[in-house]
Amino acid sequence: MMYAKWALVPLVALTCCSGAPMPAERLASAEATARGAAEVGAEATPQASLHLKMARDQIAQARGMMSKGDNEGASMVLSRAEADAELSLALARETTARAEANAVIQEAQTLRQKSP
Repeated sequence: MMYAKWALVPLVALTCCSGAPMPAERLASAEATARGAAEVGAEATPQASLHLKMARDQIAQARGMMSKGDNEGASMVLSRAEADAELSLALARETTARAEANAVIQEAQTLRQKSP
């Protein structure tokens, strides 16, 4: 009888702790990528702004899921949030690079017109 009680302790411990760990690192990564996109100017580019908003919404959703103990679901939502934030960052950088390239092309054309 006493042995049966002790045999259940590991089973109960595993059941109580079987939830997914809190995805704090994934949350921090998604937030940092979203901040980076905002700093690069994602709000000024329509597509980048859309993906940044989606990332921010997903981060908020994941926080709510984490507060309810749904860490596994929150982790999946944070994966999407990080992907949207990365896409937003890439689109914002592309827009900046295109603007700089167009400025160089314009300058080259101006120099060609001035030369004899």
